[in-house]
Amino acid sequence: MKIKLNYNYFAICLSIVFLCIGLFVPFTSEYFNIAFYLISYLLVGAKVLYRVVHNFAHKNFFDENTLMGVASIGALCIGEYTEAVLVMLLYSIGMLLQSKAVNKSRRSIAELMNIQAEYAYVVVDGEPVKKEIYDIKKGDLLLIKAGEKVAVDAVIIEGESSLDTSSITGESTPKYVTVGDSIISGSINKDGIIYAKATTEYYDSTVSKILELVEDATSRKSNCEQFITKFAKYYTPVVCIISLLIFLIPVILGWDTMEWLKKALIFLVVSCPCALVISVPLSFFGGIGGLSRRGVLIKGSNYLEALAKTKVVAFDKTGTLTNGEFEVKGIKPYGISKNDFINYVFSLEKYSNHILGKAIIKYCKNAEKEGKIKELFATNVKEIPGYGIVGNINGSQVLAGSSKMLNDKTIKFQKAEESGTVIYLAKDSICLGYVVLVDKIKDKALETINELKSLGIEKTILLSGDRKDVVTEIGTKLGFNECHGELLPNQKVEKMTELITEQKGKVAFVGDGVNDAPVLTLSDIGISMGGFGVDSAKEASDIVIMNDEIEKIPKAIKSSKKIMRIIMQNITFALCIKFAILILDVLGYATMGMAVFADVGVTILAIFNSLRTLKA
Repeated sequence: MKIKLNYNYFAICLSIVFLCIGLFVPFTSEYFNIAFYLISYLLVGAKVLYRVVHNFAHKNFFDENTLMGVASIGALCIGEYTEAVLVMLLYSIGMLLQSKAVNKSRRSIAELMNIQAEYAYVVVDGEPVKKEIYDIKKGDLLLIKAGEKVAVDAVIIEGESSLDTSSITGESTPKYVTVGDSIISGSINKDGIIYAKATTEYYDSTVSKILELVEDATSRKSNCEQFITKFAKYYTPVVCIISLLIFLIPVILGWDTMEWLKKALIFLVVSCPCALVISVPLSFFGGIGGLSRRGVLIKGSNYLEALAKTKVVAFDKTGTLTNGEFEVKGIKPYGISKNDFINYVFSLEKYSNHILGKAIIKYCKNAEKEGKIKELFATNVKEIPGYGIVGNINGSQVLAGSSKMLNDKTIKFQKAEESGTVIYLAKDSICLGYVVLVDKIKDKALETINELKSLGIEKTILLSGDRKDVVTEIGTKLGFNECHGELLPNQKVEKMTELITEQKGKVAFVGDGVNDAPVLTLSDIGISMGGFGVDSAKEASDIVIMNDEIEKIPKAIKSSKKIMRIIMQNITFALCIKFAILILDVLGYATMGMAVFADVGVTILAIFNSLRTLKA
């Protein structure tokens, strides 16, 4: 690629030299000047002419190369040597700038692609063994030295350090980690040596999924891109036919052949759709790459386009608006001891993947250290999303879940008076008490909601499976327009269906849990939290916020609006200039130089404008 790029520079510079000689050196014979024009033309035009012949051989008759080739050869035929060379010369410069712009956008993606480790040290029989990242198994003990990348997701067993997670989350501040902390693949160990147990294999790791998302993103075209692609497919042959008619009809009527041939050639050059065909995909590509570097992964340009049109944003509560780090506020047993209560809860919840279950387990393990817990053996354990978990212990059916679960089972219970999220425990249809958990609202939650409203979001809605009083309390604090609590997954889907039906603009949903996956799939734009969010939520979503910072949601919306503005600027500018030159052409005032500017000049300006999306 480097040799090819140098050759292009060399050919362009040499072509300019020969053009200047042809223009300014007074040879005794005009044929010498023409010879220098032709050499200048062939230096930059040979590749274009080759593509025209190649395309015709493969029955691809119409593209921008055909338009440029026919127009420039026509200019040569009528003696407009300078214009012919300029058509090819400026077109070559435009293609070179386009190549550099695309490479710049690709480098922003390539930088992201470098986040995976090349190897890892796995401790085998007490000795570190260097292995390919693809050979790491779940449960392997990894030795991660200072300066090395984390190969797969893991949990620290020994040591402490600071991790650079900027390539994954966009967060520049190093993250301090110690024993028990989870670390994500792609992070860089900045300080000491740490030992960590692999919790995933490479293909299930965070870094692998990020790369997969970014690679897939460019294959999903927006409506705007699809239109431009179809437009160019039919537009080019139509332009060629109209240009031919502009020449033939006046000739048949006996008008000046050379004058109308020149007008037809100018029309051909002006009508070339390069500015649109190049700048629109480039803008989307640059925008996706730029946002990826800042920890916002967008799975396709169609979702970027939809994000700019968002009018309603609905949020899940737990782990999205709150920190998702629940802690047990209190336990209220009925008729049994606190220790027996903890034994039952622990024996069930240890099978749960829900964030509330994990908080209860953490509490129970602290009790275990004090010798207050006696683990019981549970069988036929089943987790019911939105309700809780149920299983058999010593021949009795035991369940731990929400008040909805007890109501469905027609189990009588005393409603908790404490504020917070409540998990009830029941055995053989008798309520044994409850656990109260609390979660803290994220620091930037209020700022995020206010910023969304300032961006033109007409409605913010809170959808949660938590108690209505808890949901209403949090929703009121954050200024939500609507708050809906105690929703099961299917009820969230029903509510989202209503929103999509009612609203004229796009509806986005932000969530992170297992029960959010159906809503994320249904919504116009599903946004998931990539840090604490579960895999099913990330796979179902269209946009992933890698470090769970919800303040990046309004930033992403703002960026998407700017990117769409840049695209519309390019389209409007290109069409206005082309239309103006075409009018001048019909009136007889347009020159081939104007035509070249209307095509190549506009394309170059559109490319430079598109590069702004990298920092949108």
